[in-house]
Amino acid sequence: MLKRTTALLVALVAIVALVCVSAPARADEGDVDLLLVLAADVSRSVDDAKFKLQREGYAAAIVDPRVVRAMTGGPKGRIALVFIEWASEWEQRVVVDWTIIAGERDAQAVSNRVREAERSYRGRTSISAAIDFCMGVLARSPFQANRSVIDVSGDGTNNSGREVTSSRDEAIAKGVTINGLVILSEVPLATNPSHTHPPGGLTAYYENNVIGGPGAFVVEAENFEAFGQLIISKLVKEIAELTLLRR
Repeated sequence: MLKRTTALLVALVAIVALVCVSAPARADEGDVDLLLVLAADVSRSVDDAKFKLQREGYAAAIVDPRVVRAMTGGPKGRIALVFIEWASEWEQRVVVDWTIIAGERDAQAVSNRVREAERSYRGRTSISAAIDFCMGVLARSPFQANRSVIDVSGDGTNNSGREVTSSRDEAIAKGVTINGLVILSEVPLATNPSHTHPPGGLTAYYENNVIGGPGAFVVEAENFEAFGQLIISKLVKEIAELTLLRR
């Protein structure tokens, strides 16, 4: 009886070992086509009406069929996304943490969470601290990709924290691309006109101080009403082009 039991145990161990050898864990289970950080400005210059348009714009864009196709059209068929809101130097918050989007259902779940979350802040505008925070979020990502993008949207210049060019340069040195979505204001901010209307314009400010890295670009929304459609085309451009580069 003992010999038979021992023989059965040996056979069982052999079978388990064979299964483990014949079906190894996939090394690419955490691989995605892109690590994408959406970083939205919620500083005090973004009033409640503008905030709602911006938030709804992001929520709608994430589930737009064109964006979903771009997110799932790369070699891995999926990207990883995180949504952040930011304001002054010490005000950054992860609204939706790292989530894989591999289809319409994933996109809808993220969109719902973006739409339903409470507003995070109303402080000053620290693009530099936002970039630094995003770099920390990228560093702790549970997923891996050949490309990482920080997508910064905002309606003003950096007026809190360290120089934005220092944050940008450090991010670029680590292989991260920073893209920008500038939201123009018709009327300069009464308390600080150069914040929303810097010399040369806000788009030029982003081009010279914020964006950088391989394929970096900035797009311009004439106002918050135009934000929704623009974020769709911007996401398609940065996701689809970056995934095509790796084919």
